[in-house]
Amino acid sequence: MQASRSLAATLITALAVSGCAQTADVTQGDFAPGYDGIETILLDGDLVNFRVAMKGARDNEDVAAYARCAAAQYALIRGFGFARHVRTNVAKSGDVWRGDAVYTISPALPRGLKTIDAEVTVRDCGAQGIPTV
Repeated sequence: MQASRSLAATLITALAVSGCAQTADVTQGDFAPGYDGIETILLDGDLVNFRVAMKGARDNEDVAAYARCAAAQYALIRGFGFARHVRTNVAKSGDVWRGDAVYTISPALPRGLKTIDAEVTVRDCGAQGIPTV
């Protein structure tokens, strides 16, 4: 058990330092987004920055959903069940949308209105075809 926790901590550190890119293209009706990668940066203990890039977003919410999916999966990787949204900034340059989101992760439901249940969110992301970390 301790070895698996150590391996998980090493993986998380590697993700925090080097980022994690994942590319996927998903078609949903007329909506055909291209998910061009996730970078994860551990800011402090439970505070995590997620930078995402995608093409074909309809609006800021598509980019925010991609970051939310990354945050939910990251919380599960760290052994936590919840996350709380702090902020998301979205910018578009040409056909590339970029999101810069910050979440806190926690083992118990955090205070606040913008909380997510990581397991439920990851399952929902999979159903929508949105990739996670």
